[in-house]
Amino acid sequence: MIRNFLKIAWRNLARNKVYSIINITGLAIGLSCFLLITLYVMDELSYDSYYPNAKNIYRINSDIHFGSSIQHTAQTSDVMGQLLKKDYPQVESYTRIYTNDGYKLIRKGNDFIDEAKVANVDSTFFDMFRLPAIAGDVQHGLDEPNTVIITASAAKKYFGTTDVVGKTIEIRSSKNPFYKITAVIKDVPHNTHFNFNFFFSMKNVDYKWGQASSHNFLTYIRLRPGTDPKAFEKNFDAYIEKYVVPDAKRFMSINTIDEFRKAGNNLEYSLMPVTKIHLYSNRSFEITPSGNIQYVYIFSAVALFILLIACINFMNLTTARSANRAKEVGIRKMLGTERKGLIWQFLFESTTMVFISLAIAVAVVYGVLPSFNSVADKQMNITGLFSPYILPILIALPFIVGLMAGSYPAFFLSSFKPVEVLKGRLKLGSKSGGLRSVLVVFQFATSIILIVGTIIIYDQLHYIQNKNLGYNKEEVLIVDKVYALNNNKEAFKDEVLKMPGVISASISSFLPVSDSWRNSHTFSRDAVLNAENGIEIQNWKVDYDYIPTLGMQVIKGRNFSKDFGSDSSAVIINETTAKFLGYADPIGKKIYSSDADGYGNTLAYTIIGVVKNFNFESLHQQVGPLCLMLNNNNYGGSAIFKVNSAHIQNLIAQAETKWKSFASGLPFSYRFLNESFNQMYREEQRVGKIAIIFSALAIFIACLGLFGLATFIAEQRTKEIGIRKVLGASVNSVVSMLGKDFIKLVAIAFVFAAPLAWWAMHNWLNNFAYRINIEWWMFAAAGAIALLIALITVSFQAIRAALANPVESLRTE
Repeated sequence: MIRNFLKIAWRNLARNKVYSIINITGLAIGLSCFLLITLYVMDELSYDSYYPNAKNIYRINSDIHFGSSIQHTAQTSDVMGQLLKKDYPQVESYTRIYTNDGYKLIRKGNDFIDEAKVANVDSTFFDMFRLPAIAGDVQHGLDEPNTVIITASAAKKYFGTTDVVGKTIEIRSSKNPFYKITAVIKDVPHNTHFNFNFFFSMKNVDYKWGQASSHNFLTYIRLRPGTDPKAFEKNFDAYIEKYVVPDAKRFMSINTIDEFRKAGNNLEYSLMPVTKIHLYSNRSFEITPSGNIQYVYIFSAVALFILLIACINFMNLTTARSANRAKEVGIRKMLGTERKGLIWQFLFESTTMVFISLAIAVAVVYGVLPSFNSVADKQMNITGLFSPYILPILIALPFIVGLMAGSYPAFFLSSFKPVEVLKGRLKLGSKSGGLRSVLVVFQFATSIILIVGTIIIYDQLHYIQNKNLGYNKEEVLIVDKVYALNNNKEAFKDEVLKMPGVISASISSFLPVSDSWRNSHTFSRDAVLNAENGIEIQNWKVDYDYIPTLGMQVIKGRNFSKDFGSDSSAVIINETTAKFLGYADPIGKKIYSSDADGYGNTLAYTIIGVVKNFNFESLHQQVGPLCLMLNNNNYGGSAIFKVNSAHIQNLIAQAETKWKSFASGLPFSYRFLNESFNQMYREEQRVGKIAIIFSALAIFIACLGLFGLATFIAEQRTKEIGIRKVLGASVNSVVSMLGKDFIKLVAIAFVFAAPLAWWAMHNWLNNFAYRINIEWWMFAAAGAIALLIALITVSFQAIRAALANPVESLRTE
């Protein structure tokens, strides 16, 4: 029976080459998109799930609402993990990660290489996150100070081999330059929320330990099996009362956490499952850029919709061409074939076609996966299709899609009554016209939603690029890590400032982009800080030329000046801070804070200026309170140069030469501020590119179906068109006659798609504090694009039919 089914299926494919090609092409493209997105989604969902006991590992998050400031951070105090383990038996173990040092310069030969994928971790880190070891003792490798565990790629980069246990690496540091390699591990998998190559001992962190109210460490705990994390979170209030409140008394007047909360403030801790960090967490001080579960849902829906569009094409074309097989069905029924046998035949044909399409789709995925990885910033491999998670989907796909795509044609064709067919009473090809119309509407509604989404995403990105940020991001050159020049960094800045094309220069570690340094501190307008008057404010260390170099605007008061010695205890605040302080005129007023070391000494600062609000975080967030302080310690991580782009290439070359004269062997690292700004929206840019690709493919698949349907309808109405032409109908009238039905379907699709598209994109835009308005023209443009594409597709066949010689079509009548 199978052999007979296969033979009939092959004959039908060969007899209807055009429709077979259209069907197979549409299904192959739809399956290719489905497989690519499935790889993407499975990769996103796989983050951090492969660690033993991953389901019991949690990161502790902090939510701090103090005064006007609200912070959602991934960091806690240095002591929280150990205190929880001491007080609560549910905590099996804990570990910490410290990343505030940012990067290290590591010696290779006579040069130093800048390494950003570095962290200080506890000796318990590799018990919590069991990364496979190549050599050495990972369990105790960081018990002692001046030790480091490195990845295989780092070992090969610096030594050319992984046999490096016992060897030493040198970092550029005045305190602890030499570190002994105690173990080598395999490279950290890409699908984890940290991506370090160097794990230094936590015992080398220069920190004032024991501050329960400071938040500078990422803390992870592993709960004992069976522990309810939500129930465990109820212990955090007791922890705050016991440890955080007493520590906070160093710098503020506070007695209980209830007193703190009654004043309108709050401090909460929560547990984030490690397997959800990548997709569900977008907090301050994340180690790597997070994903977004919304995009997983969106792309999953897109994959299903594209697959449905491909299946709809198959159903439409198969049922539409039922005329060609009606007599076959009638004769076979007259010869005794049961309806069940006919259903199995048609389902077998559709499944065979899906198998062919799937084979083509796998080949397409193999070919385009490197390009897709580049767009999606992934490292997916074709072997992922054969993983335990995707292989069952791959095996089931032909049968599921074959059933979906072939079920209606099978039941529709097998329902023909042989007597009516053979006597010519059945109106072949038209019985399923209503369903075909519904399916075409679904196809184009999906396409319109994708078009609207793409338009809005790109309009929001354009808005981000052109919004007045309160500072000038264009033509700003950043030379990083000038701290490595030690006392020569000012001299380097001054030498570059003399070069042609350099307008102004500044040195600071703080920049208005998200990959820069951040520091916040509690201030008050009163000398005695308490729960009612405290405001958590970002405080940045800058120099005299910072504001003019970045093109910021002082709207009240003045900038820092070397003419005023008192500016060492002065601050410039932004508009948000001025609003929260409540001063009608803040110039000359004082704000107070404890000393940075947390010893409780109160420091007074005089407000000398107000700078116009500038977006120092991404546009996802409102502008928070900020104050600028003069950099008294001559400390700074980056040299900032306002330049003339006409001189940029020569300038970079000259700056590098000057750098080497000050610091031979140190890497010269530069970037432009607008590039760092764009990096903040890398995820949105990727989504925009992927949206365009899949929108175009969805429309192309829909057009394939329309092309096939238009071809069929033109064939069905060949004689009608011939008679109309003989009676004087023009080409335009014939084309209009054939196209108007499709125009109606696109219009109906638009009516359904518009509100759905508005709802989806309104929710997406809610992620931005600063966003565009959804305008009517976006929907009009999407509808016009869909209509134009439909008309072009249909008109090709309509014009061809209208131009045909009517004598040829009527000769057989």
